[in-house]
Amino acid sequence: MKFGFRIPSLKKRIAARTSLKRFVRHSLGLKAPRGWGCLTNPKRALYNRIYSRTTRSCLVLLLGLSGALVCFSFLLLTLNS
Repeated sequence: MKFGFRIPSLKKRIAARTSLKRFVRHSLGLKAPRGWGCLTNPKRALYNRIYSRTTRSCLVLLLGLSGALVCFSFLLLTLNS
């Protein structure tokens, strides 16, 4: 199991969106409602639940840093005036 930051892969993202299995499932309407993953594939659902709780996206780090920079610059502007 991975801990820490997830590293995004453009190749895997495109492959997941353009797979034949996904196309067939969506065109036939064989999708289960949200939250029913534990019924369709319990092992994968448990893995995904643990994985999403133990890792963070690298975009969260970037957004946090940009937010901190905005707050810091705002404080500097208010202190100077």
